[in-house]
Amino acid sequence: QLGSWMHTPEALAKHYISYSAKFLGHTEVDQPKGTEVVRDAVRKLKFQRHIKKSEGQKIPKVELQISIYGVKILDPKTKNVQYNCQLHRMSFCADDKTDKRIFTFICKDSESNKHLCYVFDSEKCAEEITLTIGQAFDLAYKKFLESGGKDVETRKQIGSLQKRIQELETENSELKRQLQGLEEQLMVTRVSPAGSVSMKSPSTDIFDMVPFSPVSPLTSAPSSNGTPPLPPPTRPAGTRKDLFGAEPFDPFICGAADFPPDIQSKLDEMQEGFKMGLTVEGAVFSLDPLDSHC
Repeated sequence: QLGSWMHTPEALAKHYISYSAKFLGHTEVDQPKGTEVVRDAVRKLKFQRHIKKSEGQKIPKVELQISIYGVKILDPKTKNVQYNCQLHRMSFCADDKTDKRIFTFICKDSESNKHLCYVFDSEKCAEEITLTIGQAFDLAYKKFLESGGKDVETRKQIGSLQKRIQELETENSELKRQLQGLEEQLMVTRVSPAGSVSMKSPSTDIFDMVPFSPVSPLTSAPSSNGTPPLPPPTRPAGTRKDLFGAEPFDPFICGAADFPPDIQSKLDEMQEGFKMGLTVEGAVFSLDPLDSHC
């Protein structure tokens, strides 16, 4: 850590710290860390802003809300969120030593997975904002260890069972649809000797469904021209399928690739992000708190 932090943990965990700054913009960078990387980004965005300023455009002001959940960039008047940068996606944060007003951070975009460098201008708070982001990252990582990090495997198993339940519900719906089709065919084939259709409903079970009988009225019969009916299709040996050709449900068969993306990938992404660490003014906050140094 960088000495004693500026804010209480409660301020960043239960609320947020707000700052006002000018937003020069963001640009894609090749590397997730590095002083030279952000220096080139600052130079590029300053040049673009210089051109826009010559055209009469002012640098827009934004509000920064920093908490253990990330850094939000808002419109100061409407409070609309323009960007929401999650802390575990940040890899570098620094204030410019050659220009004390400038501070930057690099964050991996959640959609494109590209590294974007965000550049800001603050007349008095550039260094303080940088340290506040570092403190928020440190607290967020500790919270991750206390809550989610230790239960990653348990949550994956829960996610796997949830996926199996969804598959079972889908299979149930398909079976119900097939049974309904069988019931309709049974109604049609029950024809009286006079040629009229018998409208007597077949007996149903307690679930209001027609019980299936191995001896079905739908069994193939010889055709009128004497040609024998086609034999039923043979099933390959070794395949376990039920009466309607569906794989039987087994809740204990589940590979690692079956985990729902909304649970597995999110946890893996957070763990990978915290493992990568956040470099703040030369201090690296890594996955092991004992490895943090100034």
